Amino acid sequence: MVDALEGRFFLAFIALTEEKSFSRAAERLGYVQSTVTTHIQQLEKIIGHKLVHRYPRGIELTDAGKVFAKYAYQYVHLIQSLDEHIHELDEPSGTIRIRTQESFFLTRMLPCIQEYTRNMPNVNLRIEHGTHQDILNSVLDYELDYGIVPQNPNRHELHFYPIVEETIVLVASEQIAQNVRDLGAQILNNQLFISNGTSCLYHTSAVDVLKEAGVTVKDALELPSLEMIKQYVGCGKGFALIPEIAILNELETGTLQILPFAPTMSFTHGLITHKNREHSPTAKGFQAALMDYYHR
Repeated sequence: MVDALEGRFFLAFIALTEEKSFSRAAERLGYVQSTVTTHIQQLEKIIGHKLVHRYPRGIELTDAGKVFAKYAYQYVHLIQSLDEHIHELDEPSGTIRIRTQESFFLTRMLPCIQEYTRNMPNVNLRIEHGTHQDILNSVLDYELDYGIVPQNPNRHELHFYPIVEETIVLVASEQIAQNVRDLGAQILNNQLFISNGTSCLYHTSAVDVLKEAGVTVKDALELPSLEMIKQYVGCGKGFALIPEIAILNELETGTLQILPFAPTMSFTHGLITHKNREHSPTAKGFQAALMDYYHR
């Protein structure tokens, strides 16, 4: 099998896995679509298993494809890391993949990234957003160099490096907050709870706190971005759990208010990486720069 496998097959498979489309994978790699199709067919012949199911709207990995994906990412990463080590680059370069929650990136990480990219113009930082579980799974499957998650996952396969403690608060419009002060938290039983979705750690934490206060979430709305959540709640539509740092302006103007019944909630955000991942010098330099920024 080793003699028959070629790097371009792995690149085609990864592009197809991420793009979910033969045509988009081909465009990304600068190939014609038939080339990607041929590479995948050759891989399936070498592996001895079908790797993808092809549907009119895209592709889906088979069970064998899901297993192969984990090793494909490791293979490509090792080759990239080897290239950097061999050439002993004077200037850090290459691609670093990192995934974090949108709210953390906007409120805590953006200044750090701006500083890093000014100092390291040849490094391609590929920053993505996702939920806590999505980030965790992608690091475990070797898809990412790093992830930033809101708490220590306590997994033996991972390193966790604490970055910053985040205070999370339940917020609503001035009118809803006043109703809670006058009538108690139970009035929230009839209000819409807005979050990034049930896969978000903040959501599950809020549900537990609300339950202790006698509030049952009966109606929830999932919105994709922090700004949408803030704007929706500010219009008097329900309530949400949001990082306090993200609403300092709204608290000052009174657009949003912290609900008075909930205890202080905090999460220790940290950088995670797989213990078995061989990081390039560039990736190690990025990690050092990130930790230095948050611990100044």
